[in-house]
Amino acid sequence: MADIVKQILAKPIQLADQVTQADDVATSFKQECAELKSKTERLVVLLRQAARASNDLYQRPTRRIIDDTEQALEMAMSIVTKCCAQGLMQRVFTIIPSASFRNLSSQLENSIVNVSWLLRVSATESGDEYLGLPPIAANEPILCFIWEHIAILYTGSVNDRSEAAASLTSLAKDNHRNGKLIVEEGGVGPLLKLLKEGKLEGQENAAKAIGLLGRDTESVEHMVHLGVCSVFVKILKEGSMKVQAVVAWAVSELSANYPKCQDLFHQHNIIRLLVSHLAFETVQEHSKYAIASKATSIHAVVFASNNNNRGSVTSVHKVNDNNDDVNHHHQHSVSTTGVSSKGRELEESVTKDYMKAMAARALWKLAKGNSSICRSITESRALLCFAVLLENGTEDIQYNSAMAVKEITAVAEQDSDLRKSAFKPNSPACKALVDQLVRIIEKEDLNLLIPCIRAIGNLARTFRVTETTMISPLVKLLDEREAEISNEAAIALAKFACNDNYLHMDHCKAIVSMGGAKHLIQLVFLGEKIVQSSALLLLCYIALHVPALLRSRHT
Repeated sequence: MADIVKQILAKPIQLADQVTQADDVATSFKQECAELKSKTERLVVLLRQAARASNDLYQRPTRRIIDDTEQALEMAMSIVTKCCAQGLMQRVFTIIPSASFRNLSSQLENSIVNVSWLLRVSATESGDEYLGLPPIAANEPILCFIWEHIAILYTGSVNDRSEAAASLTSLAKDNHRNGKLIVEEGGVGPLLKLLKEGKLEGQENAAKAIGLLGRDTESVEHMVHLGVCSVFVKILKEGSMKVQAVVAWAVSELSANYPKCQDLFHQHNIIRLLVSHLAFETVQEHSKYAIASKATSIHAVVFASNNNNRGSVTSVHKVNDNNDDVNHHHQHSVSTTGVSSKGRELEESVTKDYMKAMAARALWKLAKGNSSICRSITESRALLCFAVLLENGTEDIQYNSAMAVKEITAVAEQDSDLRKSAFKPNSPACKALVDQLVRIIEKEDLNLLIPCIRAIGNLARTFRVTETTMISPLVKLLDEREAEISNEAAIALAKFACNDNYLHMDHCKAIVSMGGAKHLIQLVFLGEKIVQSSALLLLCYIALHVPALLRSRHT
């Protein structure tokens, strides 16, 4: 960058020298030329100082400032050349309006202030001194603040760089335009460097800023080009858990705003790293598991022992539903996923919970509409993790887990291969997850109810004829519930009753036997508009498939 800056400065320095030399031989407007010479000399001193400090100069404002300075010096050279005209007639007819000298003097003064500001803002130790607003940023003051903070990211101390990242985070939060300016003015590169090499606080601030800057396609593409994926991988493998959690959040933001980067994250094995964080102290790292057939809690899980007795199996852990201390019977083992486990056990529980919440959120955003990522997630321990966390996690963990499950099942509904491989009826992890979804629907947990209803509906074609436990709680939601909830229940039940479902006859009979027809008729005639059409559609499926049963129930 130093060579580029020197090239930028070469021409204005040459022009300034030429203006100074021409001023010495001016034959007209000598007083005005003397004033121009004085300002040009001050300016060239600053320009040479900038050339010597080219390693430290922040390139974006340097280009803008030097371009304006060069224009001012070209105008000065033009005017001074006229003042050096030879011969009587030329001197008589050389007319330069006084306003031209005033305007030029003002421009040179602005250039002096701009270059002075550039040198101060690029200094390695600017301290707490307020640098003021340079004339070049008068029409867009926020640009000046962005330049100052990015310059500190390039040349400041460790603490100053952390504070600069925090300031850029605040600016990006204010509005989308600020975020675009930070990206356009070269802020992403030094933020990634700070995230990769900085101290804990600086890394957190940098990760927050990067997540906020990725609000549009162009910005995320720019980040990808600068290597954001590899930096995120490094942190998720080796970083402090606090920073890892913020990086997981940033992954979710970039994935949500630019779905094309889902596959890029996948190629960098970020799915595997996120699942490892989700599984930490949630399920045993190398466990084989089975679900007891009469289990009423996800805690009734049999985990295989990986200790000294290779062939032995641990006993079934029966834990009451109100006991949230699940982690004691999920023993931690050394990770084989590449994520460092050093010190993770010593982290505060709040940090561990935040890490799981953000890992679940990232998986939610990455899974949306992406079959290959959903396949990677379901081939890992993630489904069992979601089942455990839906029961025992904090509110944020539960919600993000429910949303992730909803997105995965939505993809599985359209992808028969994924549906058949990931949601086999005899799969212990699948059964554990479905049981937990049904339990949430039965409890009518409003925070989780709608994503869980949708997830069950998405899986409607995976259930066998004997599996009807999920139909009863859905039918109950048709009876005098909020219109939005009844609508979601009707949509989910329609997926059981539609022609695409091989067992639609059996499911329709189950819906009628549980009183669903009566509720649907009431919703069609008396329900709110939002639920009437979905209720009518479900009622039509039932009337089409089991008309005799429907008549017998209502004669």
